Amino acid sequence: MFPRDFAWGAATSAYQIEGGWQTDGKGPSIWDTFCHEKGRVFGNQNGDVACNSYELWEKDLECIQQLGLTHYRLSLSWARLLPDGTTRNVNQRGVQYYNRVIDDLLACNVSPMVSLYHFDLPQAIQDLGGWKSPGVATLFDNYAKFCFQTFGDRVKLWITINEPQVCAKLGHEVGIHAPGLKEKGTTAYLVGHNMLRAHAMAWHSYNSTYRITQNGAVSLALNSDWLEPLDPGRSEDVTSAERDLIFTLGWFAWPVFVTGDYPELMRSSIETQSKMMGYSGELRLPRFSIDDPPILGTADFFALNYYTSRKVKSGGCSEQILSMKRDLAAEEVLDPSWPICGVSWLAVVPNGLRKLLKYIKDVFNNPTIYITENGFAQVGPLQIEDVERCKFYKSTILEVAKAIEEDEVNVRGYFAWSLMDNFEWADGFSARFGLFHVDFSDPELRRTIYQSGREYAKIISKYKSV
Repeated sequence: MFPRDFAWGAATSAYQIEGGWQTDGKGPSIWDTFCHEKGRVFGNQNGDVACNSYELWEKDLECIQQLGLTHYRLSLSWARLLPDGTTRNVNQRGVQYYNRVIDDLLACNVSPMVSLYHFDLPQAIQDLGGWKSPGVATLFDNYAKFCFQTFGDRVKLWITINEPQVCAKLGHEVGIHAPGLKEKGTTAYLVGHNMLRAHAMAWHSYNSTYRITQNGAVSLALNSDWLEPLDPGRSEDVTSAERDLIFTLGWFAWPVFVTGDYPELMRSSIETQSKMMGYSGELRLPRFSIDDPPILGTADFFALNYYTSRKVKSGGCSEQILSMKRDLAAEEVLDPSWPICGVSWLAVVPNGLRKLLKYIKDVFNNPTIYITENGFAQVGPLQIEDVERCKFYKSTILEVAKAIEEDEVNVRGYFAWSLMDNFEWADGFSARFGLFHVDFSDPELRRTIYQSGREYAKIISKYKSV
């Protein structure tokens, strides 16, 4: 059912678990800045301490071993390693911390999957323009080369950038993520463009300099819901769903896996709206320059973050300003038969993952796929015996098995989000995605396994021994 070398993992990210925001020479990140502004995050909470994994790493490792994971996905804090974002100033305490984490994982026969960037840009780089600045791509490439050189002898699976679509849209269009910009209709596309350039530069650096000795694989983690027409018999809904998938997943997957450029449908939709609104500035969706490294082929596998599904119908936008919403011209709705877990946006649709995996196989040339995030939130009163999340993991992993067996999709790994309850961005600590509960009211930040953690451990044990 699952290949013998299938990666059974759980995922975390630096800002969400590490804490130690000013400890041992770490520089500030945009999320440090964002959270310290009142009214940005649920309950004015922040990641200053979070799960304190910077000091409690051994506790995390115990959790990883208790689950029987074969892989663990973590991210590096750029600002912990390079406090001003550049290699002029290397923080050796940060290097020592990540060396210890990687070495401890390998000593326990757990393979690290390491993300270079998971939302937490050094504030020093934001002060230079952040992801809006073309020069950020070179700074990222220098950081990536530093990490490949420092850790690449032991890390064989790399993610350059996690969820560029979320970084671009929520951080620069909607403004509910750091750096909190609301520059509608223009900045998100520019940010996404520079992220793709940065990713491609880092991939080419790995390919030309490090691959021959380190023999690893590099990709970027793309998020997408499964999006299907509300009324499959209505052509407007069908085309709206196609366009939505293009704007969500195709925005980044198309250049990397198909043509080396943005989808024509996306560009034409944006340019049509520009004309309608009388916009005469620079192209809102930039073009790649001949000076940029080629984008096509810069992923050794397809890394997918999937959480939920939506039905899509045609719909305009009443806002009389340029915006991504207006460019998309589609409306997403929930199927009332889908249960909602915890946070309002998260409908539980396990078979949406199977459909999305089949779509990726068909559209993006049958790549090797790792599901790098997938999870179920709990809010309100704590339930250690989290029966609904147990059902979720069973049914979701069954859908992945069907994708492998019946649809012949080349899925090579599954990473649950998350190893433990942590800081969930704008939701703070109010949403709990963990396989382990973290008691944030306890000075020791005690980790306690949920029933779903025990269930996931059983699933792993069953398939590892087949």
